[in-house]
Formats: sequence, structure tokens, C-alpha cells
Amino acid sequence: MPPIVTCLLYIAVLGMAAFPFGRLLARCPLRTDGFPFRCAAWERGGKIYEKLHIRAWQNRVPDVSRWFPSLVPVKRLESPTPEGMGRMVRETCVAELTHVLLILLGLYCLRLWPGVGGVIFYCVYTLAGNVPFILIQRYNRPRLVRLQKAMEKKERKREGIDPNVA
Repeated sequence: MPPIVTCLLYIAVLGMAAFPFGRLLARCPLRTDGFPFRCAAWERGGKIYEKLHIRAWQNRVPDVSRWFPSLVPVKRLESPTPEGMGRMVRETCVAELTHVLLILLGLYCLRLWPGVGGVIFYCVYTLAGNVPFILIQRYNRPRLVRLQKAMEKKERKREGIDPNVA
């Protein structure tokens, strides 16, 4: 079998395995406010990604939630709550981690197809198949966190609790 076919099959199997893995990962405890998910200072609250015009193309990339809406959590909340925003923040972490793991596991393609062809294949797979999705999560997460905090503050104010107390 030609190495490109072997690599394509391997990547297809990885992709199919990543979906249930992500659903299982969503049930595990993750610190969404810690490393590696916390927004780094150089990301400027996600604004750095605006230089990539991410808002213009983020909805044009393939999305598993559009293909399997009953299996993937909703990305838009009918009536947003702080808890719902927290779930959305968590989903961005799960998606990011899944794509990082796919990049790492994709390195096996270099063994399946040694040489320049394998390197090119891996680079295309990484740059086209995973990096855009990681960037989208890194762009959206700080905005969701800000919205969640604003909603929590508003809720505390409504309940008569000092809104400035975390």
C-alpha cells in the first residue's frame, strides 16, 4: 500500500477515535483556568487572533457539531447562564486538548512514510487539520470566560451579594 494511503487511513482512524475520546474527556475534571488553557499575556485576551481574521473564517471550517448535533453539546445557548457558559468554556478546553493530542499522535505518520513526503503530509495535516481548530478555541475561550464572569457578577448583584466578591 502506498505510504500516502497508509497515512490517510491512520489519520482517519485517529479522527474517528478522537470524537469518543473528546466526549470521555469532557467528563474528566479539567482546570479551565490553569495551564495550558488559561489565556497567556501575549494572547491579549484572544485579541491577537483577530490579526488572523479568525472571525471571518471560524464558521467555515468543518465542525463535528454540525455533522452530529445530537452527540455534541450545543454551541449556542437559548438562555445563557453562568453554568452554561462554564460548560462552553470547558468544551473549548476539550476541543483544544483533543487537537493537540491529534497533532502528537499524527507524528506517527513520519514513521509510516519516512522522508520528505511524510514530513509534508504531517505538516499539511497539522496546519490544515488541527491548528485552525486550536486557534478558534484559544480565540473564543477568553470571550466566553469574560461573559461568564459578567453573568456571575450580575447574578450576585441580583441576589443582593456584593458583585465585586468572587
